[in-house]
Amino acid sequence: MKKKIKTTEAIFPMPVLMIATYNEDGTIDVMNAAWGTMLERDEIILNLTETHKTVKNIKERKAFTVSIADAKHVVEADYLGIVSGNNTPNKFENTKLTATKSEIVDAPIINEFPICMECEFIEYQDGKYGCGVIGKILNVSANEEVIKGDNVDISLVNAIAFDPYTHGYYKIGERVGNAFSDGIKLKK
Repeated sequence: MKKKIKTTEAIFPMPVLMIATYNEDGTIDVMNAAWGTMLERDEIILNLTETHKTVKNIKERKAFTVSIADAKHVVEADYLGIVSGNNTPNKFENTKLTATKSEIVDAPIINEFPICMECEFIEYQDGKYGCGVIGKILNVSANEEVIKGDNVDISLVNAIAFDPYTHGYYKIGERVGNAFSDGIKLKK
């Protein structure tokens, strides 16, 4: 029997996405965002409010990057989620992470995070059912140590997910099945 619980943030796992932009003075701003997903094959959507410094930067620069956070950098990822760029302009420097300027969009690539999507800003949706930031993914890159053959090996990424039930981070990595294949045995 199921028991009612007190939460509405019930989807798990939630990705830990690191959204990086440049501030108006060219310094780097990064925030942790768990409310984001793919909208289309080459579009991403982030449920971010306009009060975030990052959203202001995205609108001004028309670009941002989205990196997948990993277990090795959980402390830095969490810090970038609990400290606001509106109040702590040097928060990226405090993490000791490093960045490289994207050659494709006007945004930084955080070197330490294993996968990065370079995005062009499409639109911001607000209002009661507005979804926030929508971007077009122009390039995806991965650190060599997480690539096996010609593909990313998710077990090497050590991506982390946010658990809204307990406010914990969990490492993702064990393959348990084959998509678009395992279910065929139930077809009649």
